[in-house]
Amino acid sequence: MLNSLANKDIAIIGYGEVKNVRRSGRSTYDLASEATAKVLEYVGLSTKDIDGMATVLPSSEAGNNFWSNYLGDHLGLQTSWTQTTDIGGASMPGNVARAAAAIQSGYCETVLSIAAAAPTTRRVDDQRSYRSEFRNPTGIQGPPGAFGLIMHRYMYQYDLKFEALGKLAVTQRKGAIVNDFAVEGLRKSMTIDDYLNARMVSTPLRLLDSVMPCDGANAIIITSTERAKKLGIKNFVHPISYSELTNFDIHEQLPDITETGFGIVGPEALQKAGMSTDDIDMFHPYDDFLIAEMLQLEQIGFCHRGEGSDFLLATDISPKGTFPINTGGGQISAGQPGLAGGQLNLIEAIRQLLGEAGDRQVEAPSTAMCTGIGVIPYVRNWGTSAVLILERG
Repeated sequence: MLNSLANKDIAIIGYGEVKNVRRSGRSTYDLASEATAKVLEYVGLSTKDIDGMATVLPSSEAGNNFWSNYLGDHLGLQTSWTQTTDIGGASMPGNVARAAAAIQSGYCETVLSIAAAAPTTRRVDDQRSYRSEFRNPTGIQGPPGAFGLIMHRYMYQYDLKFEALGKLAVTQRKGAIVNDFAVEGLRKSMTIDDYLNARMVSTPLRLLDSVMPCDGANAIIITSTERAKKLGIKNFVHPISYSELTNFDIHEQLPDITETGFGIVGPEALQKAGMSTDDIDMFHPYDDFLIAEMLQLEQIGFCHRGEGSDFLLATDISPKGTFPINTGGGQISAGQPGLAGGQLNLIEAIRQLLGEAGDRQVEAPSTAMCTGIGVIPYVRNWGTSAVLILERG
């Protein structure tokens, strides 16, 4: 199976992050500027050293047909390659692979992968598709309604133990408490009873099953391993495998809404890397809802379908455990800055692999798996599934 990342000629050399804040009052451009300044300071480069940019169109700037051009102009970037990806929360993991391909093809040398959004300050997106014909008559109100239905179906097919989801929520909250970039309102301890007693949003989905929207921004810099070494950078991370699938099972008129593309891209990404699930030291899945994490665990192959609850209950998923999950709190407990949330867990994985996670540091991790979920179509499961495997350089 072809894997253009197999020879480890691509390196992620730095990251920058803005603290997640509810109703910050800041523009997407302002947030992006801060994240860019932080990552450039981290690697000791200037805007003149950046000749490629990858981003995602945030809901706070939706309708801007020239988003990447304007964003690059605002950041002071002259680029020979620019990419705006629109597969939702899978966009930023996907942009690592897209940037790698651009570097390998000679379109650019050094890419700023930047995501910023201010959906709790300004939201202007208008997502139009056939899904409104399905959603409106049934009264489904946004993603919580859709994931409530997915949870219902999962309960019908399998054994869903809510205390397992509670354990996941509590563990991630502990990570957020020691994460200075998490929303302050979420940096409070919680118990499994807090989770179990949380109010229902879309039965059986509880408030604490769901992300809290916020404003924020984050950035990473991607270049060739050769260039990283020429710059004198000794501590970096390699992306070593990537797989992506959009519109899984699209020809099935009555799809199983508990099935996703991760049943294909998870095993595929592992095969490309020459790995099994046993070779993954940390798991940093996209987590707009807790049930989404459980589905990914099962379908990627960390456990069998229907066994996610038992797996979570039997496994130490803390940073000091045998299988750490979303050590910085994930979006569930650090906040979801719109589509910039797609890079949140990726940066945490990079931070861990570089040994810079402080009180939540995993002991000597060598590998990490990050995922992305994109688009909620409301008539099946999510639209895009993406898996990125990282290795310490």
